[in-house]
Amino acid sequence: MSDTATFSAPRSDLEPDLTASRDYARMTDALSFLTEHWTDQPDLKAVAEAAGLSPHHFQRVFTRWTGASPKRLVQALTHASARNLLVDGASVLDAALETGLSSPSRLHDVFIAEEAVTPGEAKSGGDGLVFKAGIAPTPFGSGVFLIAPRGLSALAFADAGDEDDALADLTDRFPDARIETDHATAAKWAARVFEAKPGEDPLPVALYGTPWRRQVWRALLRIPPGRTVSYRDIAVEVCTAKASRAVGAAVGANPISWLIPCHRVLARDGRLTGYHWGVPRKRAMLAYEAARR
Repeated sequence: MSDTATFSAPRSDLEPDLTASRDYARMTDALSFLTEHWTDQPDLKAVAEAAGLSPHHFQRVFTRWTGASPKRLVQALTHASARNLLVDGASVLDAALETGLSSPSRLHDVFIAEEAVTPGEAKSGGDGLVFKAGIAPTPFGSGVFLIAPRGLSALAFADAGDEDDALADLTDRFPDARIETDHATAAKWAARVFEAKPGEDPLPVALYGTPWRRQVWRALLRIPPGRTVSYRDIAVEVCTAKASRAVGAAVGANPISWLIPCHRVLARDGRLTGYHWGVPRKRAMLAYEAARR
């Protein structure tokens, strides 16, 4: 009798692994192509051909593997490169042409989509931006609101007597901007945030932050009310589990509390760990959502 044994698995058990292997090879080819040719601003058809797939099939597989569409990835690469050029002193026109765009207006669209600021505002470090700041009551204590021309830029919370410190904490994030105190506008935004009716238009927000932080904040927006996830879960979604610490830093830097629900992120063991506006407030928010659900 032989000391070794052989067996064969059913074909149906192997096919998913073979498909995943083929997809992996195609996606690495596609990512290499995009890394080398993104300044050509390739369309979906060109990238799909590089991967040997039809545009429709490629779009579906690529989005499943990377969490973003090919167009979204090219836009992110364009924005990051153009931002570095602007910071280094390049003109808006030069930054547009260097990143493969046909005009400053196209670069403007990329910056508005990625950062909610114009290329000129990014180049000046926020100099010239005007924010309205104010304090208004909310279900979780005093709300501190910072409103940009394009929408809500920050929402913080404070206990009685700590409102000025919370307001300073927000405004210090934009040292080059002009801040105008306007409590009446803050009260209107508090009503829009906490008394919104089903079917109303989405609230406009103007997020100012690095591409990495905005990627994490987008992941937070996908957590349903009444649900919680771990920092590791977010890290796996945006890149790799090894980035949990970096994700924690990005979550902690979330400027728009409640609307961008960083309170729904827990430690891996389920503990309610640090929340910028206090763990008791985080616990109250989760209970509030659970009751309303």
